[in-house]
Amino acid sequence: MANPRLPNIPEAEQDLLYAKLNEYNRKRASFKEAGAYMVVLPRPGHDCYSVWIYSPLPERQAIWFIHDLSPDINEALRMASTMFYFSRRPLLIVEYNEKRMQSNGDDIISFGKYHGHYLHEILKIDPAYLSWIAYKYTPRIPKQERFVTLARIYHSVHLDIMQRKVQQKKEAGRFLGEVGETLKDLTLKVTRVRLEDDPYRTRVRGVSVQFYVRQIINLVDTAGNVAVIKLSSKNPSQASCQLSAFDHEYKPGEIVHIASARVLRTYENNGTKFTRLGHIRFHKI
Repeated sequence: MANPRLPNIPEAEQDLLYAKLNEYNRKRASFKEAGAYMVVLPRPGHDCYSVWIYSPLPERQAIWFIHDLSPDINEALRMASTMFYFSRRPLLIVEYNEKRMQSNGDDIISFGKYHGHYLHEILKIDPAYLSWIAYKYTPRIPKQERFVTLARIYHSVHLDIMQRKVQQKKEAGRFLGEVGETLKDLTLKVTRVRLEDDPYRTRVRGVSVQFYVRQIINLVDTAGNVAVIKLSSKNPSQASCQLSAFDHEYKPGEIVHIASARVLRTYENNGTKFTRLGHIRFHKI
């Protein structure tokens, strides 16, 4: 299967993305055997990349929508690869194929409390009901038999997502590394930010005080493990515990991409393990 040209991406960056994708897929099953997850390119009227599932089970139309990702290919691949990391299915990048990806209504529920909804919608809001359709609902006509097959495909997507959540529970509550170890390519989400004055740098100039402020930032990785970083402001502020307008103030929910960091300390507080990071080098955006 030929790799499509990615829009608005330099060729060198595209080659690197495909090389990383090949490595991701290296030990996974053949798409002809297990199916595949497909990251579909944006198209007119649809600016985001989206993720779909290909399954060899149905006799016709075998590619089904799961949900939208991001307009940025790097973020879209990160989201899809994280979500399905523990699946046997490979991850592919493909162009939108209207003939093979257009829904014919076979994936719309025609009964019960979710009448008129698509199976991919039920995957998000009520996977237990999806499981019931897949293995408890009794089809009476051939069209309903195909509907049950599609429900089983979506149920398998749910199981792949749950594998990641089960693995996260196993991994959560660990340190990110040993003291002195250098960690690379971390993607962390900010959960808490506290500002404090740096007493060693704050000083009086004339009749005014110049405050240098530190950000103490708690972050988590995809497994829920906690990291802590301290960032000192580069510019003085006129107010205590307030950053200068020239310094970036991190906010809860913000995603931080770290190229490398050293583990300075590990400690436990109220049952939570914290990894203190320093000598941080951020990825250039």
